[in-house]
Amino acid sequence: MDFLTFMGRNARWLAGGFLLCFFSSFGQTFYISLSNGDIRREFDLSNGDFGLIYMAATLASAATLPALGWTLDRFKAWQVAVVTVLCLALATAVMSFAASLPLLLLSLYLLRLFGQGMMTETAMTATGRWFAANRGRAMAIISLGFHVGTGLFPLVFVLVAGALGWRGTWLACGAFLLVVALPVVAFTMLKDRDPQSEPQSKRRPDVPDWTLAEVVRSPTFWLVSTAVLAPPFIGTTLFFHQVYLTELRGWSIEVFAAGFAVMSATTVVFALVCGGLVDRFSAVRLLPFFLVPMALACFVVFGVTATASIFVFMVLLGISNGFSSTLLGALWPELYGTKHLGSVRSVTVALMVLASALGPGVTGVLIDRGVSYPLQIGAMGLYCVAISVVMAMVALRHRAAVSRAQGLHDHAGVPTERGIDRVDPQPRER
Repeated sequence: MDFLTFMGRNARWLAGGFLLCFFSSFGQTFYISLSNGDIRREFDLSNGDFGLIYMAATLASAATLPALGWTLDRFKAWQVAVVTVLCLALATAVMSFAASLPLLLLSLYLLRLFGQGMMTETAMTATGRWFAANRGRAMAIISLGFHVGTGLFPLVFVLVAGALGWRGTWLACGAFLLVVALPVVAFTMLKDRDPQSEPQSKRRPDVPDWTLAEVVRSPTFWLVSTAVLAPPFIGTTLFFHQVYLTELRGWSIEVFAAGFAVMSATTVVFALVCGGLVDRFSAVRLLPFFLVPMALACFVVFGVTATASIFVFMVLLGISNGFSSTLLGALWPELYGTKHLGSVRSVTVALMVLASALGPGVTGVLIDRGVSYPLQIGAMGLYCVAISVVMAMVALRHRAAVSRAQGLHDHAGVPTERGIDRVDPQPRER
């Protein structure tokens, strides 16, 4: 099935996931950070102060998320999506009217929980269940919602804030979610898709369904998580302290903002490239490579001060973001099945939210204590290199497990169609 045919036959479900990713922008760091300066001025906060508040709100949302993940295993995806959009609209209203630090903290908590958290989890969990043989391709398409939002919403925010102010803009966001997002999300998510409707020749052997308890006892899960957590930690840190970085380097904020468009375009291209690679090779086999461009991006930020370096590190960051947005959506159902995917993803998303909380908070405190911000970014690049080596070992172990499983299937006379990414990475620990 070619790409356009695939999109045409599955437009409704792909649109539903895409829109959830797109509207999650209101709870993402890149969007919230657009109000960073105004919030710090109104509440008289330093970079470190606001970073700690943001970290506390994000940590609280990460702690709450696993308690909500089960809803995706019990209720229809459209039901969870509708409630999530309503709660996100409420969060934008609280941000608009926040007049004290407790209300600011509450608004950030709700934005992170229902924007970055539940909107993302609902999109990825539903798509992971709706598609099997073309899961990588589907994840690549819906993840474009993140990148379109990243490229579009900063400009929209700046334009609207110029007329309405930052508080009025947040109130307008809530109205937009209620009037536009709610009905279109409800319509596109209303009907579930059966992955068994895919042609028989394209279907792969089922993955055994791991329970959440089995997953969290798996050493492989925690090893892979060390790689999965790098993009949210590093990306959130770069976006949250973007104004500070431009001041350090003497870069024009307008030029830096233009770099986001370059990053978004690069991310879109490589998200689609990764989708095809996942369907061909498996997500696990790509794990050793997706952090390499991010490591190079960190080294550019650390060592290069020329204005042109903005576009170099944005391109590298876009490559890594494109791979991770598709790869991480396909990874968990590939390893642990789909029956308990909502619960499993709630833990993985909570960990990613935790990482995104620690980034601004830890780096903000270090900045206040005089630790060089570029040096911190350089250390993150070294981490990416080290974890890529670990992921190479994980991928080799998985490949060996696949070979053993294929041998058992062949001996039993059971057909195996590209089962390389469809078996347990290791024996279950019970």
